[in-house]
Parts: sequence; structure tokens; C-alpha cells
Amino acid sequence: MTDGCVDTALRVVLTDVNAGVVQAWRAAFADVPGIEIRRGSILDEDVDAWVTPTNAAGRMDGGVDAAIKRHLGAGIQLRVRQAIAERFDGSMPVGSAVCVPSGATVPRFVISTPTMVASSQNVSETLNVAMACAAAFQAVHRQNRKAPGSIRSVALVGMGARTGRVPARVCANLMWTGYTLFHDHWFQDDDELRATITAQLSAIDQTSPTTRVRIVPPGGTPEEYAAPALGVGGGGAAAEGAVGKGAVAKGGVAKGGVAKGGVAKGGVAKGCIGCGCVDDGGVAEGDAVEGAAPGGLVAGARAAGHPLRR
Repeated sequence: MTDGCVDTALRVVLTDVNAGVVQAWRAAFADVPGIEIRRGSILDEDVDAWVTPTNAAGRMDGGVDAAIKRHLGAGIQLRVRQAIAERFDGSMPVGSAVCVPSGATVPRFVISTPTMVASSQNVSETLNVAMACAAAFQAVHRQNRKAPGSIRSVALVGMGARTGRVPARVCANLMWTGYTLFHDHWFQDDDELRATITAQLSAIDQTSPTTRVRIVPPGGTPEEYAAPALGVGGGGAAAEGAVGKGAVAKGGVAKGGVAKGGVAKGGVAKGCIGCGCVDDGGVAEGDAVEGAAPGGLVAGARAAGHPLRR
């Protein structure tokens, strides 16, 4: 089941200690005003909710997951895993998320969303970053429907750029793709969310790594969600669009056929912004991001080994 978009007034902070991820965000979201992008730790952010990438079981044993567990205490993992057990019988699929009370004043909530099924999984050939990002922001919608205004601000970190082996710019663009659905639509059903994203990104591996793809929500048209292309400028301004990927690795989300109506090329919603999280699997904050170049563009995007050009 789907529903129309709800109030999307939300303060969004994208923060990561990795300079390459920060540069990639600034390139992908160069035309989006009002989003806070900075280099730093999510633990320093005074917001209502922290988004943490995890594995399917919600074991907070690596990366930002582990840092948040150390900061908030072991009880946060117990709450996350209990929510996963209740909703998903102990294994949360990519493209879903749980939102639980943190037990602290700051943040009040922790949103946990898997970028991979198991720790240390290569997700560079999947749509997992877009799925996880979209699911995290749909969890904000869900929580605010239960308790209006309970989440007015959220902080996220870079997703899948180290252990997941997703290049920083591709990662940032997939986050942008996932986040636009926050403004455009609210999905009550995770399966429909996954199916919508998968269908429209199935051919994304045939596009330029600097091309953004905005998902056309159910009932929408490409024309309705189209926007002028971005020019490539100084300081890492984004080329037309933000990028996603379609190939699927083991444990990833399967590709589907292109949905009727296709994808709105380079569409950017007013106030839209990408979101980010860090991959699970033992990645410490500050890990290097392969492929990031000055300005946030992926260096050698068409070179051999780039995940969109294999």
C-alpha cells in the first residue's frame, strides 16, 4: 500500500569523518539548498534521530553501528534486535528499517537499516544503498505518523563506501535517489518500495556515473518529476543527475524490468537531498573511500574496475 507524501519539513545533516564522502555529497547535492553537509562524527550531532546502517540481524558489531552502541550502551542493540524479531522474524531485508527509542535525550531515536545481509559484504553491484537510504527516510515518515513531530531532525553518514566497496560518488548519488522518495511519496509497504526502486534502476549501470536518477513514485509521470540538468562546475558541482547501479551481488536486491513510464532524467524535487549511512561490517569511522577525487567526482569513472563499467 502506498500513500501520498506527508509533511517533509525535516532538518537533515550529512556527516562523515571521511573527506571523500563529504566531497561526493557536495557534488551530488550541489543544487539542493538547506542541507547541512560537514566532516565530523555522527556522535556529535544534536538531532532527534541517528541513522545507522546494519546487517540483516541488527548486530551492532562494526563501523558506525559499533560506535553508536558504545555511546548509547548495549541496550540499543537489544531494542534494535527486538524490533527486527517482531517485524521480520529476526532477519530484516535490505529496503526495510526499524526506528527504536535510543534511551537517551540525544538522539531520541535510532533508525537501523541494513545495507548488507552479512557483515563485510561487497554491495558494489547492488541497489542496496538506494534501498537502505529510502527505507531509513520512510521510517521517519512512519514514526511521525505514529507521533506527529517526534522526528524533526536526522543525521546520517556515508553508506557502503568502504566495506561495501561502493565508490563515494556512486554512493552519494544512490543516496540522493533514495532520499527523493521521502519528499515524493510515503510507502506503507516495504515490498512496494523495493519493487518501485528496483524496476526503475534496473538499467542504471548503462548510464554515466554522474547521472542522477529520480524515482517516479506510483501514480506519477516522468514529466511531472523531471527537472533541468545540472552543469559540471567548480567545486565538484554535479553533472546531470545522481547515480545508481543495477547489477546485483549475492545477498543484494534483485534487478527488475524497467517500470512503465521509465525514470525521470535528472529530476530534482524542491528541497530534495540525498541521505547517507555507513556500511556495516566492521568499518571504523574515518576509513578511506576508494575512487574519490577532488570535488567529489569518482576518478576514472570509465576505467576498468569501476562498478558501472565492468
